[in-house]
Amino acid sequence: MKHILRLALAGIVLFAIIVVYDGVYVLEEGKQVVVTQFGAPVGDPVTKAGLHFKIPFIQIANFFEKKILIWDGEPNQIPTNDKTYIFLDVTARWRITDALKFMQAVKTETKAQSLLDDIIGGTVRDMVNKNDLIEIIRSSDWSPESMSPTTDVIGTKPKQGRDKIAITVLDQAAKLTPQYGITLIDVMIKRVNYIDSVQLTVFNRMISERKRIAAEKRSMGEGQKAEILGRVDKELKQIISEANREATTIRGKADAEATRIYGQAYAQDPEFYAFQKTLESYRDIVGKNTSLVLSSDTDLYQYLKSITGQRQ
Repeated sequence: MKHILRLALAGIVLFAIIVVYDGVYVLEEGKQVVVTQFGAPVGDPVTKAGLHFKIPFIQIANFFEKKILIWDGEPNQIPTNDKTYIFLDVTARWRITDALKFMQAVKTETKAQSLLDDIIGGTVRDMVNKNDLIEIIRSSDWSPESMSPTTDVIGTKPKQGRDKIAITVLDQAAKLTPQYGITLIDVMIKRVNYIDSVQLTVFNRMISERKRIAAEKRSMGEGQKAEILGRVDKELKQIISEANREATTIRGKADAEATRIYGQAYAQDPEFYAFQKTLESYRDIVGKNTSLVLSSDTDLYQYLKSITGQRQ
């Protein structure tokens, strides 16, 4: 009998524990709960974190995220208004703002991601179809001054730009999501790429444009080089001319001073000066292996004869 009572008491305690465990749930930060009873929602969604109670076994706590979630779309091949095919990779941030509506319309986050694929993806496709390529690849603050002047699309300023198109996509898609308990926060275009057939044409065009810019820069450089060399040559000729003029002036002054000194020396002893100049001329004329034949009436012979007579 006592053994049966113990088993019954243990069963009652275990049942009580199970009841308490199933009747209490803890709501974490960043989560929200919709309590349902036999599949029907009971009361408003619970959004305050902490310890909460429900009827055990009858009511079920359905947890949903309250924080911001990320949607990443699959890159799609989309034609623009000017018939250029591009791959567009788009992302968005969203949040479950009405957990009750979300549970009734969508139920799970996986289905919500699929739903956003249809809403955002379809809106993006419509906007790309209505706009030219430059509206997708350029932002609204793009300026032609950032590129070299050209007459084709490369230098065309977009009317809207990628950022404004993303805002338009957000505005249009955000009108459809509240009925599912979802609020779109923003939509962003992560990457735009050309399809392979267009990519080669674009790359060749970019290469051609860069070569044209390089040729223009080289031409400007050659012009500046010629201008600098011309200026240097002009300054060099001017310096050489001034140096030659100054050298001529100095040589003229030196020649005048030499002439003055020669004149003074000649005035002191004209005969000796004449003889000295004669010797200097002979020194220039007669080399080491040269024999000199003098006539008896030359000044040098007479001078040498007089020196020989004086020594005798």
